[in-house]
Amino acid sequence: MITENVERNVKKTHTQCIMCGDSNPMSLRLIFDPGASGDVSASFKGNSLLQGYSGILHGGVISALLDSAMAHCLFYRNIEAVTGELCIRFVASVPYDANVTLRAWLVAATPPLYQLKAELVNAGTLMASAEAKFIQKPNGN
Repeated sequence: MITENVERNVKKTHTQCIMCGDSNPMSLRLIFDPGASGDVSASFKGNSLLQGYSGILHGGVISALLDSAMAHCLFYRNIEAVTGELCIRFVASVPYDANVTLRAWLVAATPPLYQLKAELVNAGTLMASAEAKFIQKPNGN
């Protein structure tokens, strides 16, 4: 479970993040909650500014949402890491204004390398999933 110190450190290093930063006026302000099994989850509702094709959430936004979920899964373990490899599977088009749930979990850890998975679900239906490899930042930098 995350401690207050870890939460403060994560927020301090990500204040300008486009996905979760408190100090970035363009941030989507994602808030991830830890689950009992070590996973994290967040809810998200897009808007018309995040469209690719008309009515559809942009694939780059979906990729960033999934990537952010996996990064936060590591944050809750007090690990700061960057994405080394990201593979996205787009299962179905996501309406730009859909209420979606993001979830991420750790698959394997061989520090400094971590493997994670994430999913984006809309109304109980899997819309996109991701697998990624993250590498721990040296000295937290």
